[in-house]
This record gives sequence, C-alpha cells and structure tokens, in this order.
Amino acid sequence: MDVVDSVRVATGALTANKMRSSLTMLGVIIGVAAVIALLSIGQGVQRSVTEQIQSAGSNLLMILPGEITETGGFEYNPSLTYEDAQAIADPMNVPDAAIVAPTMEGSTSVSYDGEDVTATTAGVTSDHDLVRNLEVVLGQYITTQDVERRARVAVLGSSVAKDLFGDNGYALDQTIKINRIPFKVVGVLAEKGAGMMGSEDGYVYVPITTAQARLYPQRRNLSGDFMVTMIYVQATTDQSMDAASEQINELLRRRHDISFQDDDDFSVLSQSDLVAIMEEVTGILTLFLGAIAAISLLVGGIGIMNIMLVSVTERTREIGIRKAVGAKRRDILLQFLVESMVLSLLGGGAGIALGFLLSQGVSQLSEDLMTVVSMQSVILATTFSLVVGVVFGLYPALRAARLNPIDALRYE
Repeated sequence: MDVVDSVRVATGALTANKMRSSLTMLGVIIGVAAVIALLSIGQGVQRSVTEQIQSAGSNLLMILPGEITETGGFEYNPSLTYEDAQAIADPMNVPDAAIVAPTMEGSTSVSYDGEDVTATTAGVTSDHDLVRNLEVVLGQYITTQDVERRARVAVLGSSVAKDLFGDNGYALDQTIKINRIPFKVVGVLAEKGAGMMGSEDGYVYVPITTAQARLYPQRRNLSGDFMVTMIYVQATTDQSMDAASEQINELLRRRHDISFQDDDDFSVLSQSDLVAIMEEVTGILTLFLGAIAAISLLVGGIGIMNIMLVSVTERTREIGIRKAVGAKRRDILLQFLVESMVLSLLGGGAGIALGFLLSQGVSQLSEDLMTVVSMQSVILATTFSLVVGVVFGLYPALRAARLNPIDALRYE
C-alpha cells in the first residue's frame, strides 16, 4: 500500500467517526491557535518597541547614570551632573556632538482650578524638543532665554493638558501650579503616545535651571553639582555616532576619575544598542509565550494517542483480515501513522486559521499593539503539530502492526 492509498484509507476511517475525529482534533486546534496567537503578540510587542525607540530621534545617543547589566537590566547610579552635559556640549571635548540636551525629571503634583494630577515634570534645555522629536501644537517650546532667566514657564504634554483643561479647554497663558509653585503655560505638545521611557504625553517640561532652583534644589552631589536624570546627545551624522560615543566615554571617564572600563558609572547607548537589548528581552518573552502554548499541543497529542489506541482496538478484526490477505507490518504501521498525521495536520490547519483570527482580535482591542503573524510562526506551529501526530501516533501504529493475524481474526 502506497502513501496515497494510506491517506485515502485514513481519511475514510476518520470521516466514518466525524464527531470523535473532530473532538480529537480540538486539542491540536487549540494548541496551534495558542502558539500562533501568543507568538504574534510577542512579535508585535517586539516591533512596537523597536518603532518607539527609532521614533525617539535621529542620530541619538543616550547617556544614563548607571550600568546596563548582561541580562538587559539597569543598575542606577546617580553619577551624571549638569556640568557633565556642559562639558559634552563643548566642541573641543566632543567634536562629533551636534546637540546636547540634559534632563532632570521627577514626579510632581500639577494643579489648575481645583484639578490636580500627578505628572512627570522634566527640567530641559531649549534643544530638548529637537533631539526628542517633540511637536508643539499650541504656543512654543522652552527657549534659551527661559533657561537663562530661570523662567517659571511650562510646556504641557497632551494628556496633562487634557486632564487639567478638558478636551476643549485653552491652556495657553494659563497659570498652573507644580508642587504649589505657579508656572505660566507657554505651549502644549502634540499627542505622541507611549515611548521607550513611558508615555511622554504625561510630561510637563520646564527650563532645567528653574527645575534646579525651584523643584529639585536638593538634587546635588557631594561637590554641590546638580544631578541630571539623563543626557541626550545628537551626533552630527549617522556615521559619526560611534566616534561621538567613544569621545563621550573618554571624557566622562576623565571627569569621573575612572581608569578601567569595567568601573564605568554611566552607560552610553545608541538607538541600535537599545533595539538590540529590547529585542533580546522581548525575544525571551516571545519564546516563553510559545513554550506555554506548546503545552496545550502536547495535551492534544495525548488525545490523539488515546483515540488511536481505541481505534486499534475497535478495528482488530479489520487488521487481521488485512494481514491475512497479504498486508505487511509496514503497511499496517503506515496506515495508522498516516491517520494520526492527518488528524494532526487537519487540526493544525484549523488552528492556524483560528490563531490568525485571535491575533487580529487582539490588535483590535489595543491601538498601541499591532500583532504580527509571521511565516516562521506558521511553519513552526505546522511542524510541531506534524511532529505531535508522528510521536503520539507511533505507539498505536506499532501496536496495530504487531498484532498476530490469527488472534486478530478471533477477536470479538
């Protein structure tokens, strides 16, 4: 009996018991659908994170006060100062740096006319909007004069403006209070959505000198220098990013009296570095989700084995007749193995369709997450379902092939 005949016989045997075959395939359907859906969610998260990092700004380097660990974590170390940022901005020190924008962030209470919200207030320079690709839809951003005069002015993120003034409220030139200190609103930003450091729509931006004097005066090191949360550096060109990174590393090591690279109390990251770190983290997450989903496929395989064992018992006389008329062991083995594989592949096909629908449903539930059903995940799920059919169908097929034809013909 060739493979084509085995498939035909297997299909006939399965259609003779449609309900039982459908219920048997259900485990495989759910397993494959879970693998497709969860992998698509993981890959969608990975793509979303990558896009957010790349949208943060062009030619961007980020200097963090602390160390990136081997596992992708971050060990915070308050080491960066405002003077470090000014030294980096000096073209004699870092000639490949075009723009330097330090930030000084903290959680604050922001209020207006009885409305009170909690927001992240960031002290920034006038170049901050350029390196972060922030768009002002109303008014203007922080200016150089604001920084020099320590002006009490503020630029609101879209969600903060909405929370304080409502959908149709006019925020420009209004006076808000940040930690009970009055600030004049000079601008409102366009909605940007979630970013790599959280939602920037929930930020309030003030001149960094004002933040130092009014909001965070206690944030000084032992030398009396103001600490900063992060320093953004825009390199002159894409090609000069590596050179700028090396220049910054050398400068900060000199300023911090660091002799060895392993002793660095800061981290200089490019967008490609962040993408690599986040892809590694989300890749592990995706693998974990796929492994969880694969468990249900194993459960489906056990169901296939149980049903195939029942089928062998029910068709013992049929097996005996086939052997009596000349069927060999390999023919019987192939017949039952093909039945198991057909069950698994049919369930796999239905599972792929269901998994695709589930992933599309998840995309509809969240505007920020677009699931990705890749060909690799489809091939993986199909291959795994086929392997399940072979592995869990092998024992029943071997049991059928080893039946003694005389005993099989006597079986009632």
